[in-house]
Amino acid sequence: MPLVYPLLAQQQRQQQPDWTQVNREVLEHFQAIVRLDTQNPPGNETRVVDYLRKHLEAAGIATKTFALEPDRANLVARLKGNGRARPLLVMAHTDTVRVDPAKWTHPPFSAHREGGYIYGRGTVDDKDNVATALVTALLLKRLNISLERDAIFFFEAGEEASTRVGIQFMVDNHWPEIEAEVCLAEGGGVVRTGGQLKYSSVQTAEKIPHALKLVSRGPAGHGSVPLQTNAIAHLAQAVAKVAAWMPPMRLNDTTRYYFERLAGISDPASAARYNALMDPAKTAEVQAYLAANEPRHSSMIRTSVSPNIIKGGYQVNVIPSEAEATLDVRALPDEDMRAFIDMVKKVVSDPAIEVMREERNTRPGAPPAKLDSPAFKAIEAATREVYGNIPSLPTMSTGATDMAYLRAKGVQAFGIGPPIDTEDGPKGFGAHSDQERISEAALYQFMKFNWAAVTRIAAAAAAAAK
Repeated sequence: MPLVYPLLAQQQRQQQPDWTQVNREVLEHFQAIVRLDTQNPPGNETRVVDYLRKHLEAAGIATKTFALEPDRANLVARLKGNGRARPLLVMAHTDTVRVDPAKWTHPPFSAHREGGYIYGRGTVDDKDNVATALVTALLLKRLNISLERDAIFFFEAGEEASTRVGIQFMVDNHWPEIEAEVCLAEGGGVVRTGGQLKYSSVQTAEKIPHALKLVSRGPAGHGSVPLQTNAIAHLAQAVAKVAAWMPPMRLNDTTRYYFERLAGISDPASAARYNALMDPAKTAEVQAYLAANEPRHSSMIRTSVSPNIIKGGYQVNVIPSEAEATLDVRALPDEDMRAFIDMVKKVVSDPAIEVMREERNTRPGAPPAKLDSPAFKAIEAATREVYGNIPSLPTMSTGATDMAYLRAKGVQAFGIGPPIDTEDGPKGFGAHSDQERISEAALYQFMKFNWAAVTRIAAAAAAAAK
């Protein structure tokens, strides 16, 4: 039966939070959480878990803690629904990447407020999601919202560099605690350029990280006698070939829909290019343009390869017998890696080069989340409610998130995020940067969006059943 929202809309009108008070509350929690140093490594995520547990349990929300290592705990809080639909999982990670304090204008764990912004490590990755999830749970309890499905709030450790203590540990050992039909987590955001909201990016798929190694071998020798078998020379040629290679384009439901919708909101020249991407007569030219001018879009349409590490040689007058390069491969979710490695070998085409797979912390591949699902429609509706009449574009992330583990278990997982200025990244204010920041207005909008999305999804089954 199709979704109908009148009952939900009436309930929301009757039980709308006091947003002025909510803004004060989310700011207080957000600053407190950013001030907790959870750089990974070593993590120390239990610091945030202790803070969250204190406030959740004070509100009467039961919590459970799960830890592979004492200092790296995960927290699960569950608000029970009537069971008419399977649970909604709201997931956020409590760790951050490391910092070089000397490069920060404001101390990285100060949550310093200035000029309408809050500065600090984790402000957009991912303590914005942590704080808004916490306050959403508190509001659901405080306002006694009737839920048609359990709302599970999962605060995980280890996302940035050690999934074994977080999502892997929970999926492998405590899956019933976080098993859900739908998940909301990081990975998306609202794109704002020149102060104008353009569109909402909703992550419905993601590429899978792998590492390949090119190893070149040849006889060692004296540098005064150049050799055609020089391992570094062969490696350099192999790296150049791989860097120049564009693996075949392959679109899935997410990327196909993304470019169709992007064309509808782009300038005429860009729209023509995006529409021509599927035209056999024009696609090669468009792909070349994207590779040179829109590298993120180029990566979205294929399994990508980036040579990022080269090692070889130890003395200027010695020809080394071995050299190696490490390739960062971001694979399409359904990529056959054995077949892909065979393609790399053909591109290199050098018997002196061995192509091998390197062990790394990767994620499982899984199909994209469904775009025709009630959950995606609810996210679209929440976007319009909070941000106005902007489109929601399903996006395949070129990076990795822990939703990959959930999608592999059949969960419909969607990445969301706050409004971010496209100008911030190049200025050094983005995620993982040395001046990471979020605007206060964006934090408050994201709080309101979380509330709208969670209540719409959690009550959708009731609306359909009536």
